[in-house]
Amino acid sequence: MTASIQERPAEKAGRVPTVVRLLVLATFVVILNETILVNAIPRLMDSLHITEQSAQWVSTAFMLTMAAVIPVTGWFLQRVTTRQAYAIAMGVFLAGTALSAAAPSFEVLLLGRIVQAAGTAVMMPLLMTTLMTVVPENDRGRVMGNVTLAISVAPALGPAVSGLVLQLGSWRMLFVVVLPIAALVTLFGLRKMDNIGEPQVSSIDWLSVSVAAFGFGGLVYGLSLLGESGDRVGLGAGIVVAGVAAIAVFVVRQLKLQRTGVPLMDLRTLKHRTFGLSLALISVGFLAMLGSMILLPLYLQNMRGLSPLETGLLVMPGGLAMGLLGPTVGKLFDRFGSRPLVLPGSIGMVLSLGGFTQVSMTMPYWQVLALHTLLMVSLAATFTPVFTLGMGALPPHLYSHGSSMLGTLQQVAAAFGTALVVTVMSARSGQLVADGVAAAPAALSGMQLAFGVAAGLTVVTVVVAAKLPRRIATAEAPEHDSPAEQPIGS
Repeated sequence: MTASIQERPAEKAGRVPTVVRLLVLATFVVILNETILVNAIPRLMDSLHITEQSAQWVSTAFMLTMAAVIPVTGWFLQRVTTRQAYAIAMGVFLAGTALSAAAPSFEVLLLGRIVQAAGTAVMMPLLMTTLMTVVPENDRGRVMGNVTLAISVAPALGPAVSGLVLQLGSWRMLFVVVLPIAALVTLFGLRKMDNIGEPQVSSIDWLSVSVAAFGFGGLVYGLSLLGESGDRVGLGAGIVVAGVAAIAVFVVRQLKLQRTGVPLMDLRTLKHRTFGLSLALISVGFLAMLGSMILLPLYLQNMRGLSPLETGLLVMPGGLAMGLLGPTVGKLFDRFGSRPLVLPGSIGMVLSLGGFTQVSMTMPYWQVLALHTLLMVSLAATFTPVFTLGMGALPPHLYSHGSSMLGTLQQVAAAFGTALVVTVMSARSGQLVADGVAAAPAALSGMQLAFGVAAGLTVVTVVVAAKLPRRIATAEAPEHDSPAEQPIGS
């Protein structure tokens, strides 16, 4: 898919290419499903007669599959045309959605979610690689603003959308509603989409595939277990260690293949300093976003007594603000560069999560709304410039590898953020209950500490934002070690 990038004429500035519009729409539909079941856990428990820990697997299995499949997408996207990649990804997603909607048991629902995730895993790398190929460098910020709607706002809106749909019927409605929409998007896209570039014939190292699936998938699984209680915490820690060891083997294997063959995930992307900094900032940003998405429903529903619909409506303005600001932030990036946006955005993340450390049983709902909106606006100001800057720092032949690495770390960061805040909250509240504190105040204190830990981690984004360059002069700059983009360690 990237073989003829150099020959592809640049799209006219000021227009979003049709292929990118179609991929943004499709990516929004599929990524929305990553968090759409967050509010449906109680319904699943009643309908399928399962425990809360089992019900959480509908989300955990999705992230697990994404983390295992995304590393293969760099190789996959080079072997097929744009239309073929789109048709395969959406076809697999539709099959998983239909299977989930008709699932007679929890095991079949889980299988449907895994199939859904396998299709979803291809879409974001396909979108990012295509965008970097067809959009001129000086117009990427504006176009990336539209992409932010799909890759960042969709997960943020998932709980709100599910809260609305669950008022109309059972959890199956979440899949029944998505199925015809995804089918129409697929058919429309296949009618209008053009191929970008030509496929390359390349081999794949199946040992790398196996180690990557075990390493990244095991890391996500282990992190998810750390958010539970009892013996599973010890099991989770063991799996995390095994996952990290497998990732180390994967890294060594890729470094060897870079000298003698074709790596599954080209780690030379990390030699580009701006891409490495962007990865760090995006990972911490997703950690903060997913951590708050777990904590806020727990606070609003379990402690303040709101319904899933009321919770969804309360967090919806923040998600909508994030989406609506995406194109504006992109235009500002094209005009002023990254630092005037990313630095205030990073500071806003710290302030909003710091504000959530003051949650109480009497905090006015307008304050919750304001803090959540500040967090979403700050993430919008951060994600669009950093995505654009990071991918723009890579030479064209590394676009597919960079986008797959970006997607993999997003899933790991999401799992880590979820596990971290739940573990901190549970440990703190459990300790207070053991000391004789009532359950409600103990849970509230645990939640405050969890938000505090998340706020502390986001301080890292302020430091990283200060190190980012304003912009990359050309996409090939890293190859020549220009002053604007020196490799790490130079």
